[in-house]
Amino acid sequence: MTFPVVGMVGGGQLARMTHEAGIPLGIRFKLLSDTPQDSAAQVVSDVVIGDYRDLDTLRDFARGCDVITFDHEHVPTEHLRALEADGIPVRPGPDALVHAQDKGVMRARLDAIGVPCPRHRIVSDPGDVAAFAAELGGREGTGTDGFPVVLKTVRGGYDGKGVWVVDSVEEAAEPFRAGVPVLAEEKVDFVRELAANVVRSPHGQAVAYPVVESQQVNGVCDTVIAPAPDLDEALALKAEEMALRIAKELDVVGHLAVELFHTRDGRILVNELAMRPHNSGHWTQDGAITSQFANHVRAVLDLPLGDPRPRAKWTVMVNVLGGDYPDMYSAYLHCMARDPQLKIHMYGKDVKPGRKVGHVNTYGDDLDDVLERARHAAGYLRGTITE
Repeated sequence: MTFPVVGMVGGGQLARMTHEAGIPLGIRFKLLSDTPQDSAAQVVSDVVIGDYRDLDTLRDFARGCDVITFDHEHVPTEHLRALEADGIPVRPGPDALVHAQDKGVMRARLDAIGVPCPRHRIVSDPGDVAAFAAELGGREGTGTDGFPVVLKTVRGGYDGKGVWVVDSVEEAAEPFRAGVPVLAEEKVDFVRELAANVVRSPHGQAVAYPVVESQQVNGVCDTVIAPAPDLDEALALKAEEMALRIAKELDVVGHLAVELFHTRDGRILVNELAMRPHNSGHWTQDGAITSQFANHVRAVLDLPLGDPRPRAKWTVMVNVLGGDYPDMYSAYLHCMARDPQLKIHMYGKDVKPGRKVGHVNTYGDDLDDVLERARHAAGYLRGTITE
C-alpha cells in the first residue's frame, strides 16, 4: 500500500509535532527547512534545505508531494497560486491563507461577513493615526484624543513583534519606518484573551475544540487553560460557532486558531487568525481525544476528522522559555519524579533567553493543582524555580 506524502513548508516546532502526529498513520513527510538544525529537520527523514520565498525551490520541493501545508504563513501568496496552477493541492489554499498573512485583508473580510472586531483603519502616516484616534475619542464621548492606539504592520508580525501601543502622535512614527502598510486599531478594554480552535476538511467537515484562555507575558503566550475558566456557556458556544463560520466563509482547510478578546462589557472580538497548528492548541496533545496536530494531518489529506473532546476536566499548557540554564535535561529527574503525570514536549532548539524551547502539559480535576504543577515544571526546566 502506498501512503501519501505530506509536504510541510517550514521546519519549526509546529512541523515537528505535526510530523509526530502522522507517524502512527504511516504518513510520510517531506520537509522544506531553512537549515538542517531546525526543529523538524532533526526528526524528519526527507528534508530539503531551501528558501520558501523562491518559487523554483518550492516547485522542486513539491514534486512527489500529494499535498502541501505549512508551519507558518509567510510563503508568498503568488507562489502558492503557482503551485495550485501546477496541480499541487495547497492546504490551506492561498485565497484562505492570505487572511492570516495580511491583517488588513483579514479585517476587511471579517467586516464583510459580520464578525465583530476592534475598530480599525489602514493608516498611511502619523497624522492619519491622530485622525483615527480622534474619531475613537469622539465616539466614546469622552472628549479625549483617543489614544492609546494599537499599530500593527499588516504582514510579518508574531509573538508581539510588529505591534506597537502608542500614546501620542509623536510615538506613531516608528511603525511606518518598515515601509509596509500599517493597521491602526482601538486598544480594547479586555479582561482576558481567549482562543477558539477549529479544524476543517476540504469537503466541509469541521470540529471545534473547547474555547481556552490564553495568558500572555511580554507579548508571548505563557499559559493556556482548557477550557477557559468561568466562561459563560452561551458565550463559549458563540465563540466556537464564530470560528467555525470563519473557517467556512474563508474556505480554510486544516487547523484555524481564532484569537479573541473577552471584553470587560462581555463581548468577544476577533484579534488574530492563524491557519496552522497554534500555541493555544498545544494542550490537545495530552488533553484531547484527537490533538490539533493529528486533526490537521487528517484535514489536509481529507480524512475523517477525530473527536476534539477533552480527556480531563482541566488541561494546562505552559510554555518553556529559555533562561540562563541551557542544560534542561538535568531538570527532568526532579520534574518527572515530582509529577508522574507531567508531559514534557521539547523542540530540539538551542536554549536562548526568552526563546520558546518547549512546553509542558498537565491535567486533572482541580484547576489550582493543575496550574501549580504546570508552572512549577516550566519554571524548574527554565531554572527560575530551584526546588
